[in-house]
Amino acid sequence: MILKDRFESLYLNFSEDKILVEKFWIEIEKSYSGKSRHYHNLQHLETLFEEIENVKDKIKNFNTISFSIFYHDVIYDATSKFNEEKSADLAKERLGAVGLNNEDVQQVYEQILATKSHKKSDDEDTNFLLDADLSILGKSSQVYLEYTKQIRKEYSIYPDFLYKPGRKKVLQHFLALESIFKTEYFKNKYETRARENIEFELSIL
Repeated sequence: MILKDRFESLYLNFSEDKILVEKFWIEIEKSYSGKSRHYHNLQHLETLFEEIENVKDKIKNFNTISFSIFYHDVIYDATSKFNEEKSADLAKERLGAVGLNNEDVQQVYEQILATKSHKKSDDEDTNFLLDADLSILGKSSQVYLEYTKQIRKEYSIYPDFLYKPGRKKVLQHFLALESIFKTEYFKNKYETRARENIEFELSIL
């Protein structure tokens, strides 16, 4: 499904205000199409939806996880440590404006915050979101290599002597985990390849 259609049909479950929904879509499209968005862009959202569609039958609340996907990187500044918090705040504001119930708004808020630390959650829907977000780590070596180049471009303001140690720390953190992926589905699909890809990137950093 085209992202715009997906977004509008999702919102129109909760609001009949098509002009407002269009306005919210333009905001999403602009944010994810920014010049500095080499990886965290509309293609990233499409990938997440492709992944999450494969486990749709296992997800309790598909609407909330869909909202979380759309908003999880809506604010993205490579120099900021508060992207997730700002993205979660914006999602809360937008979803509150169309009258989404407080429980679901809070779940979206917490799911977006969870993408900051990627720690296993007690909520399985959140774990599916986190795994879909990290699915790039387990793709083919060619796709993974392209991803590393895109991430480097997003952090191009930092010279190598600052970027490389930071990147190594992130990658080593993933390798140190008992399992990178939290759900059985994603673990079986991507865990082995993800570890191989990360080890390869570490060897060339």
